[in-house]
Amino acid sequence: MKTNSFYPVIMTDKVQETSAFYVEYFGFETVFEADWYVSLRTGGDGAAYELAIIDYTHPTIPEAYRTQARGMILNFETDDVDAQYDRLIRQAGLPLHLDIRDEDFGQRHFLTSDPNGILIDVIKIIPPSESFGKQYSEEIWNAEEERQG
Repeated sequence: MKTNSFYPVIMTDKVQETSAFYVEYFGFETVFEADWYVSLRTGGDGAAYELAIIDYTHPTIPEAYRTQARGMILNFETDDVDAQYDRLIRQAGLPLHLDIRDEDFGQRHFLTSDPNGILIDVIKIIPPSESFGKQYSEEIWNAEEERQG
């Protein structure tokens, strides 16, 4: 299958509040808006990232699946996780579920959440410990090191 796009869709009863949250705190722009569905897009360095929000009771959702989103984490990788921690946690007062810390598996990160309780992991890739470094494919790790300069 040739994929032209891939993006998560959050099923919620807070469509407008959720879209406003991602616009305000994560730099998304609205590309389509109805009372039951909002499509968002953001881009950086030429890459476009999309996120959509839908009213979980909308008839396009099969009745057996009309439940609000849960059990999901959205990862946002950034070059300066400490600045984002300051902006989102200290200044904006978003909820803090995991304080900022370095992980042996190669991340410096913290966890917050959106108005639906969906976890948001804000991440900076850092070198992993030696034991975790061996678990990465050499090709992938070399590409990541090259990307970070």
